[in-house]
Amino acid sequence: MTETFDSRQGEGKLTGTQSHFIRLAGCNLRCWFCDTPYASWAPEGDSESIDRIIERMERSECRHVVLTGGEPLMFKQVTELAERIRRTGRHLTIETAGTLAPPITADLMSISPKLASSGPEHGCQDAATMPVEMAPDQLARWQTMHEQRRFAPQAIASLIADSVDYQIKFVLDTPADTAETLELIRQIDVAADHVWIMPQGVTVDQLRQQARWLQPWCRQHGFHYCDRMHIHWYGNRRGT
Repeated sequence: MTETFDSRQGEGKLTGTQSHFIRLAGCNLRCWFCDTPYASWAPEGDSESIDRIIERMERSECRHVVLTGGEPLMFKQVTELAERIRRTGRHLTIETAGTLAPPITADLMSISPKLASSGPEHGCQDAATMPVEMAPDQLARWQTMHEQRRFAPQAIASLIADSVDYQIKFVLDTPADTAETLELIRQIDVAADHVWIMPQGVTVDQLRQQARWLQPWCRQHGFHYCDRMHIHWYGNRRGT
C-alpha cells in the first residue's frame, strides 16, 4: 500500500465530499500522464494487513472511503477489503481503469477507461517527459502491454452490474481524442448522464486552457464536465 489520507474528493459526482483515501500500490497500465507514478510506474510502500487498513480507516471521521491506486482491482484481497469497508456502514467508491473485474461491489464504481493516446509512447518521447525513467526495452514492453490491456468492455459491464452506482470517466488531452471517446461510450453502451469528461493537466492554467474546448463539447453531447478540483484546491501534490 502506498498511502492513506483524508481529503476532499476532487473528481466526479462526489466532488467536494470529505473522504478517507486508501491508495494501493501497483498498476497493470502505464499512462504517460499518470499523476501518481509512485503507485504505478514505480510503486512505493509496504505490505499491510487488511486489519491494519481498516483500523486506520476507523480512526478517520470520514463516512466516505475511496479505494484507489494504481489499480486497486489487481489484488486478490481487494474483495475482502471492500466487503469489510462496506460492513462498517461507510460509502465506498472504487477508482479503477476497468480492465479487471473481480467479484466486488462498491457504492460508486468510478471507471476510467483509457484511450489509445494514453500509452507511454505518446508522452514519453524522452526521459525528461517520462513519469519515471525507464530503459528503452522496458518501455517498449509496457507500450505493448498497455495497448493490449487498456480497454476491456466486458470487465466494465461486469463492474457496473455488480455495483450500486457507477460513473465512467474519460481523460482527454486534445480534441483528437473526442472521436474515440464517443466510440468507446457506444461500445460500453452507457447513458450520457453517467459519463464524466476530464481534462488532462496537472496545473490550474492547463486545466483552464483545456476547459475552453472541452466544456462546450461536453454540453453538446450531454456529458458532465469533470474538473480536477483537488488541483485547484491543493495543487498537484500527494495526500490530496
